[in-house]
This record gives sequence, structure tokens and C-alpha cells, in this order.
Amino acid sequence: MAGAHPEGTGASQTSGTAQGTEAGPAPQEVTGELLELSLGYLYSAALHTAARFNIADQLTDGPLGADELAKATGADGPHLYRLLRFLATKGVFREDEEGRFHLTPLAQPLRTDTERSLRDYIMVRGEPVFWQSAAQLHEAVRTGSTAFENVYGVPFYDHVAADKDLGRAFNSSMAAFSETLTNDVVEAVDFSTSTTAVDVGGGRGGLLRAILRRNPHLTGTLVDLESVVAGHVLDTPELAGRWSAEAGDFFTSVPSGADVYLLKHVLASWPDEECVRILRTCRAAMPAHARLLVINAMIPAGNEPHPGKTIDVLMMTVLNGKGRTRAEYEALLATAGFTVTRVLDPSPHASVMEAVVAG
Repeated sequence: MAGAHPEGTGASQTSGTAQGTEAGPAPQEVTGELLELSLGYLYSAALHTAARFNIADQLTDGPLGADELAKATGADGPHLYRLLRFLATKGVFREDEEGRFHLTPLAQPLRTDTERSLRDYIMVRGEPVFWQSAAQLHEAVRTGSTAFENVYGVPFYDHVAADKDLGRAFNSSMAAFSETLTNDVVEAVDFSTSTTAVDVGGGRGGLLRAILRRNPHLTGTLVDLESVVAGHVLDTPELAGRWSAEAGDFFTSVPSGADVYLLKHVLASWPDEECVRILRTCRAAMPAHARLLVINAMIPAGNEPHPGKTIDVLMMTVLNGKGRTRAEYEALLATAGFTVTRVLDPSPHASVMEAVVAG
């Protein structure tokens, strides 16, 4: 996407000209950037289209022309060329002098066969449930409501539960997103003094799987809705006998007695009152020595772009949740009876706030 603010546009800041001043970019540059931002949804649509046609997979063995790609994917050649030329302006694919398109580092995660593939995530974010909700952002801002519920009449998770195809795709997309961050989190946290872990609302268990692989002394339990844990990824030979997967409701109860409890990308999906309920459910299950790890993007001060700010607007359109600052997460934890002991920042998408039951 284009830069989030005009101050980041480059050389025009450093020299005054007849068109610009030392205080900022030239007026036509400001106009151009603002127009580019207003059309940002076209990049989302283009990424979704490239993912739908599996263009990155087609380029794994080397560059191809648009006509070759069109023949392989069932697309229209001239239209596909225009799409890829557009994405290449942002570094997603690269066109050479012969008109062939190459994979780029930014296009690699669109492949389906990479460890950190984001193809499923991008596919789902191009579905109508997200587009139509975003189109009603103005109404959410006017009323303080959730755009998705204004459009569909029910909360997002209720809609996902009722639409099994969408539910499977959404769960797969969240697993793909989580997988890109898992190693960062696992490498940052010390589990050497723990023997049991509970991943609360842990989706398909990608984080728990990575933790168990890296810490062979640990056993773990995955807890999520029945429809979600049914697709878990824990049943591998190397983890035999060290895991369990339980259907459950984290508003009601979670398994008790573990050393570590994990809440990864859970709290941002809920408003404050529900977050406190989830945290108190965890607190009730935790022995005195246990740790709680809250993993979310934490919004920093200032005007710089940050994933937490983007996710915050996504929450405003789709869920009744929100992104939060470190202070806001600390306040939630204090209300629920926890004391924060430290904060790790392995990724802008996933800070780790460690907390214990308050004495």
C-alpha cells in the first residue's frame, strides 16, 4: 500500500523547489499519494485475484509470460497481464524486459507450498464478508457499532459458525497468519521451567505444536470451539502422547492446573468486558505459580504505520474488538486480577505480555 502519511514520501522533503518547500513534499506529490491511498482497495482485490489463480505457484520453476500464465490458470491473458503489471509496482512479482513475470520476496508468501504461506489468509480477506463490512466503516464510526453486524445482522463468529465453508476457510486463514509469527514467539519465550501448557482459543494448534517441538519436556492442551479443534495439527509422530485437544468455551472454563496459559490473538477480537471475562476464566484455572502469556500486536504512540493500527480498524469493521496499547492491556489484566511481569517484542504483530496472578 502507499505510505500512511505524506511525510514519508522521500526526497521532496530534503530540498525546497519551486513546487515544494523544506517543510514537506510538493503539492502534486501530496495529491498523488492521497489519490493512491483512496484506491488502496484495488491492491487488496489484485492480491486476492493473484492468490485465487495461484500465480505464485505457477512461477516457482521460473518466469512466465502473462499468456502462458493465463493458459495454465484459465484466465484472460491481456487482463492478467494488466493485473500483474499493477502488482509489480508494489514489488509483488517483477516484469522483465521480455514481458515475463518473476517471483519476488514479496510474492513468495503467495505460494501454497511454503512454510509461511499467506495465500489462504489473502484469499479469505478478499471475500464479501470483509469487503461489504469495510464499505460500511462510516456507519460504524458514526454509531460506535460493528460494521459486520450492521450488514449481516449477527456477530461475525456466529456467521462463521453457520457457514461451514466460510468457517473452514477462515480457520485455515487464521492458521496461515499464525504460522508466520509462531517461530518468533516460540524463540522469544523461555519454557524451560514449565512442564504443562494450555493454549486457550488456540485455533488449530500451530503455536502449541511449535512450542512442544522446541520443548520436548512439555505436554500441552489445545482448547477452542469444537468446529475449530476438529482440524487441529497436533497429531504428528514426534508429539505422540504429549498433547490433547479439547472443545470448550473460554468464557466458561479452561483446563486447570497448568504451568503456562496462552492467549494468542484472542483479546483483540473482543471488547473490554468480554476480555476481562476470558482473563478471569484463565485466572480461575491457574495455580499460584502459573504464567499467562497474552500475545497481540500492541499499538505504539506516534504517527508511524504499525500492524496494530491496521488490525484495530479491521476489528472495527468485522468484530466488536479493538487493538490496544500496552497500557490498555495492562489495565485489562489488572482488572482481571493479574500483575504484568514483563513484555517481549519478538514481532510488531505479536508482542508477548507475561502476567501472573496478583498476590
